[in-house]
Amino acid sequence: MSVDSAGDELLVICGATAAGKSAVAMWLAEQAPTTIISADSRQIYRGFDIGTAKPTPDEQRHVPHEGIDVVEPTTRYSAAAWAGAADAWLDRALGSGRRPLIVGGTGLYLRALFDGLFEEPLLEPAKRDALAQALSQVDLAELRRWATELDPARAHLGRTQLLRSIEIALLTGRRMSELHRDGARSSRWRARYLVVDPGPSLAQRIDARIDAMFDYGWLDEVHRLMQTVPATAPAWKSTGYDAMRRLARGEITRAQAREMILVHTRQYAKRQRTWFRHQLPAQAVTVLDPLAADWRTVVSQWAAGAQLSRTGA
Repeated sequence: MSVDSAGDELLVICGATAAGKSAVAMWLAEQAPTTIISADSRQIYRGFDIGTAKPTPDEQRHVPHEGIDVVEPTTRYSAAAWAGAADAWLDRALGSGRRPLIVGGTGLYLRALFDGLFEEPLLEPAKRDALAQALSQVDLAELRRWATELDPARAHLGRTQLLRSIEIALLTGRRMSELHRDGARSSRWRARYLVVDPGPSLAQRIDARIDAMFDYGWLDEVHRLMQTVPATAPAWKSTGYDAMRRLARGEITRAQAREMILVHTRQYAKRQRTWFRHQLPAQAVTVLDPLAADWRTVVSQWAAGAQLSRTGA
């Protein structure tokens, strides 16, 4: 079925890593036929499973998922590419009579989908590699200083986004924020956001998730991946994998690796919370404490308010 969904309001469950998004999404998916679409820039890579907290095989069998295991670890993947693929996943869900539910913590993916697609300019590979080599040892604070001069609107972002902003500015002479603004195309969709935020307990949830990842065999996963995935593959930039590779090589202890991952994950979660607090339209946001006694009622009321012109039913 061809679905003309211009203006459709999609359900989006977002928030920081370990906030409890997946549990809320799986509960909501029990209430009506649903397809979950992952908006997570780490879960797109095949083989990087435990450290990215992908849904388990049982969960994926129980509820159809899209946006997981999309590309090989060596593939560079942009927010625009994800948004383009998401259009097809959304059409497929709607055409089969299933409610699409977008779930994830990558704000730039959501922006690309709802604020319009943007195709980044092609850069000369040799110049890009040379610049990447030159910036590889530059610390985060210095990258922020560079970005403040070159593209201040993006200076608050994480290391990967800062590097991309700097290379675009230096190699094209244009600010990435301006290219986003000038090159964006109108989106087919509107969003109804549920921001999952457990407040101060997030720190403990992050601790518990890291321990669970170790228990589930994260180190074994990394040993396997190191046999076939080049050290320069983009997938290795996923939070925690650098420390796990160092652990696998015997360069640090398990306790040291855990502490490094904990610090980096907390920093990442802080950036996510800041992004969702300031970048989403307030009128389209419901904030959910997943520990509240009435969380199911809040989720049900939030989902019931969505306006879809067609569901394919």
